[in-house]
Amino acid sequence: MLQLQEIELVQFRNYTQQKISFTERIVAVCGLNGTGKTNLLDAIYYLGFSRSYFSRTDAQNVQHGNFGMRLSGQFTLLNNPYTITCILRENNRKELTVNDELYKKISDHVGKFPCVMIAPDDIALIAGGGEERRKLIDTILSQTDHQYLISLISYTKILQQRNGFLKQQEASGNIDQTLLSTLNEQLVQSGNYLFEERKKFLDQFIPLIEEKYQEIAGKTDELTMSYESQLLTLSFGDLLANSFKKDLLLQRTTKGIHRDDLLIQLNQYAFKSEASQGQRKSLLFAIKLAEWQYLKEKKGFPPILLLDDIFEKLDEKRMFQLLKSVCSTAYGQVFITDTHAVRLKAQLEQTGTAFQLLEL
Repeated sequence: MLQLQEIELVQFRNYTQQKISFTERIVAVCGLNGTGKTNLLDAIYYLGFSRSYFSRTDAQNVQHGNFGMRLSGQFTLLNNPYTITCILRENNRKELTVNDELYKKISDHVGKFPCVMIAPDDIALIAGGGEERRKLIDTILSQTDHQYLISLISYTKILQQRNGFLKQQEASGNIDQTLLSTLNEQLVQSGNYLFEERKKFLDQFIPLIEEKYQEIAGKTDELTMSYESQLLTLSFGDLLANSFKKDLLLQRTTKGIHRDDLLIQLNQYAFKSEASQGQRKSLLFAIKLAEWQYLKEKKGFPPILLLDDIFEKLDEKRMFQLLKSVCSTAYGQVFITDTHAVRLKAQLEQTGTAFQLLEL
């Protein structure tokens, strides 16, 4: 099992310097808004991913008025001890070490100490644009397939180069066909790999989500999901060739796997326009718990589960059902934040599971 015993935060968000020990598998973190509950969970996530869960730059995680930060965690994974330390220097240079060994490429760390986080802002997965759902797919696959992560980094870089090329060519009026052909070939090579892996992944992942949704909601609600990609109907090379004039005019690449999406429907209508608040919440939990299960099956051990302030819109019955489920030994280590210590303590006591209550 993967478990965090202790974390130290130095100049991270609202923490000047603090060391916190975790003595149980289930950890309840309580406190008023602004006390640092979310920041603590984000720090745990940071140690697993070398970045914030939220869309913040590294510099934005440094405590206001200070320069640089450090996070350090004492973990055990399959009975072996690990110390993970992430340092952001004053010059914004980031260093990541595991048991005092420095990574040459920080991307090599991704997926070794997996975490799954559920936060209130995650509702954007359902109500937001396609980039939110692509990010989810990319985050999961980057943890289970290192080649996917390398291809994703490569694709993003080449896409930026091609967009820069389009801006230059549109301004100059002369098309460098050789360079265009090279960029297209490179984009197609990495893009095709990402497309095939996404397709295989979603064949497994979508049924998992639908299964979890039925468990949480108690019914299917005629929920359907499908992979949307321009590459399902035409080869990537043909897409780029056919859209070149439009790309040149708009100065950006309009076709490709960076436009992929996950189509979610309810009774054959768009989920985000038809679903009730309860259905949205049920689907969010279903997606995240499916992510946790998929990672557990691929890794051979349960990821750390981080539940941030998720009970505000749940009635007591649903809250207890969710807690009862995630507190089972199958889920490994779980961190739960709430503003109401008495409420969370009472609910956890009903599960019969040992837990640690931290009040910030």
